[in-house]
Amino acid sequence: MASRPSLKPKPRGKGGKRGSAAADDEQSTMAVAVRHAKEWSTMTMKAAKVAAHWGFIPLIIVVGMTSGDPKPSLFSLLSPV
Repeated sequence: MASRPSLKPKPRGKGGKRGSAAADDEQSTMAVAVRHAKEWSTMTMKAAKVAAHWGFIPLIIVVGMTSGDPKPSLFSLLSPV
């Protein structure tokens, strides 16, 4: 029966071979790309939160104006009576 390869990463000791300059450059490029993706997603989520917070009630008013069978006026939608 053949042995299976280990899924654990091999420990690196002090010293030893270093990666090539191209590999280091590629890793730094990937790190920058990941950082930009995290920043972009954070900004997007903050903008979506603000849009949902300030846009919910106007959305309900617009849906009420467009979906009513006898089209109500804006005043009749906003008045409590």
